[in-house]
Amino acid sequence: MTQKQPTVALIYDFDGTLSPGNMQEYAFIPTVKASSKEFWDDCEELAITQDADPILSYMAKMIQYARSKGVSLKRSAFHESGRHIRLFEGVKEWFGRINAYGHAKGVNVVHYINSSGIQEIIEGTPIAHEFNKIYACSFLYDVDGVAYWPGVAINYTNKTQFIFKINKGVESVYDSKAVNRFIPEEERPVPFTHMIYFGDGTTDIPCMRLVKSMGGHSIAVYDPTNPNAKDARSELIRENRVNFICPADYSDGTYLDTVVKAVIDKIVADDTLKSLVNPEDK
Repeated sequence: MTQKQPTVALIYDFDGTLSPGNMQEYAFIPTVKASSKEFWDDCEELAITQDADPILSYMAKMIQYARSKGVSLKRSAFHESGRHIRLFEGVKEWFGRINAYGHAKGVNVVHYINSSGIQEIIEGTPIAHEFNKIYACSFLYDVDGVAYWPGVAINYTNKTQFIFKINKGVESVYDSKAVNRFIPEEERPVPFTHMIYFGDGTTDIPCMRLVKSMGGHSIAVYDPTNPNAKDARSELIRENRVNFICPADYSDGTYLDTVVKAVIDKIVADDTLKSLVNPEDK
């Protein structure tokens, strides 16, 4: 019987990682006739005055702004917003190329989103089909299909739960029993050592540190057009939170491309060495 290929999981934040800006700024905010500064300042003021979670606050403000301007809150409208998002150089071609590289090395590469952005907007992007699962904030919808309340809110600390869900092969956000069920390390679908986490900012630090501390690899990316962005990420290396800092250029032959392929090579080599352990020592 043919042995199943081991899985390598590439896990991405979205805003600032695959796309240069916040996803709301490409279409949603202009549609509700606000400036980015006005919208985000309003979200921050709500969070501060109510001592509320910033993610829940911005989701509440999205609903409030849309209602006040008569803008659709249907899932299809969020999908339409996603079609306007600009992606970093090389992102669209990245997935197929890395999948092929992994296949040539004998591993199955799968991709996940782990984002504090909006799932429905990400679903409207041209790369949505590339992901095994999109873990992101989402809304509840009424009988008419209109968003009326946050359904899932993902902040910088509860982002880490989805790393464990990937580790154990649990796709449901609701199912907390499955993710807490004991599964021996060797039986988990995606070992932590087979994970590569991509992030850009403070909301990613707990995940990047978790993956790195568990034997996986974390990569902090930055906008290559921003001359100050690399220096802002350098402390993540000094604080031992990430393995690499790379420009967010996903094109063939770039530093990021080279690093990820080298990590896949290392995962394959480590697995090979592990398989060569003397049976008497196991």
